[in-house]
Amino acid sequence: MRKIGLSIFTSFIFLSFAQAQVHTLDKIAAVVGSGIILQSDIELQYAQYLVSGQQPNPSIKCLILQNQLTQKLLAQQAVIDSVQVKDEEVDSEVDRRMRSFIQRAGSQDKLEQFLGRSVIQYKDELRPDIKESLIAQRMRSQITEKVNTTPQDVKDYFEKLSKDSLPTYNKEVEVGEIVFQPKLNKEEKEFYKQKAEELRARVKKGEDFANLARLYSQDPGSAPEGGDLGFFDRTVMVKEFTAQAFKLKTGEISPVFETEHGFHFLQVIERRGEQVHVRHILVIPAVTQASLNRAKATADSVYNLMIKAKNFDFSSAAAYYSDDKETKYNGGMLLNAENVQTRSTYIPTDKLDPQVALITDTMKVGSVSKPALFNDPQTGKQSYKILYLKSVTNAHKANLEQDFAKLKEDATNQKLSRTISEWFAKRRKETFIKIDPEYQGCPPLKGWVSDETTAQAKTE
Repeated sequence: MRKIGLSIFTSFIFLSFAQAQVHTLDKIAAVVGSGIILQSDIELQYAQYLVSGQQPNPSIKCLILQNQLTQKLLAQQAVIDSVQVKDEEVDSEVDRRMRSFIQRAGSQDKLEQFLGRSVIQYKDELRPDIKESLIAQRMRSQITEKVNTTPQDVKDYFEKLSKDSLPTYNKEVEVGEIVFQPKLNKEEKEFYKQKAEELRARVKKGEDFANLARLYSQDPGSAPEGGDLGFFDRTVMVKEFTAQAFKLKTGEISPVFETEHGFHFLQVIERRGEQVHVRHILVIPAVTQASLNRAKATADSVYNLMIKAKNFDFSSAAAYYSDDKETKYNGGMLLNAENVQTRSTYIPTDKLDPQVALITDTMKVGSVSKPALFNDPQTGKQSYKILYLKSVTNAHKANLEQDFAKLKEDATNQKLSRTISEWFAKRRKETFIKIDPEYQGCPPLKGWVSDETTAQAKTE
């Protein structure tokens, strides 16, 4: 069912994109200073929008053009201010996007059918726009880098809000966790290590690495691409993987090695400065009932210790016992996924993992739960967890005492938006901008063209 739907959708996009290129390839949609935006540039980004899984919506082209106009202005200022990005950064972003497109399309062959060209050709077409986009992002950051929000700014922002417009915050909780992941012993792991060794032996004997990766690799992100991970630097992968990737020469195949994800072996395809391009095959060991039983026994033991202790330190217990790297160094506390940048530990109850919400709903503040078995909805992995309910904040109207962090974020966003808007307003007045009449009625483009330029366009 999924494959049929994807095939129909891909065919629809391909036809739309191909027709748009035939009829509008050389049309100039806009001129910004010394730069031009072609209609084909807009159609290309609209095709990317569709292949990312979005529903057809031609009005999106107005937003695409607005984004390209802002990108051009920022990039042109970046040249003046000598703002640059490294080729390695561009290559990394190109590879990241291509992996995403291939995954969405279902395979590299399907993506190439949709595009009407090879992935290599498409990468070459994408690269200039991605480079300009990265430069524009860096220029935007430079414009706003001095924006600072003081406590007085937050107070002023709050006092200017009318009582009727004060935000209402839902019930929130602070929840900690200690995670006990099932671990296989040496004997249990041996079967999976041997499976990886057998696949490596087949590659060494001449079988195609990419075909074996598609058939047997358990890495969902790279298996459809023949195990290809694209280019990456030393900061991206886990240390064991990085060590193997960066010590091999082009064409060499690593021995089988273990990481937290399972057993791998990899082949280096290309080296480029401080980046390496590899493909790999991953074999993930399956959790056994015996390993689950061992995890539960450990969790029960830690729970009993915490119950017996009069004043237990949950933060220290999480740092010492938890197997979850994301929370153990944060005192075991879960972070609000919608406010990761602010590292807020206050999570609306409607945003909690349903498994966590079910348990914490009956807990008292300051208490810990008995160990319970959890299933990760994304990976399907199982683990035992002890939960800690640190605080509960009931639904309420915003106030400075309880919601300073949230109000500071809102005040900062307002200052950032105002700074960027003022910069663009000034740059638009100083820059020649001409937009094709087809797009001058777009609401997002209001104010981008002066009245004189609009009148001139209508008479042409």
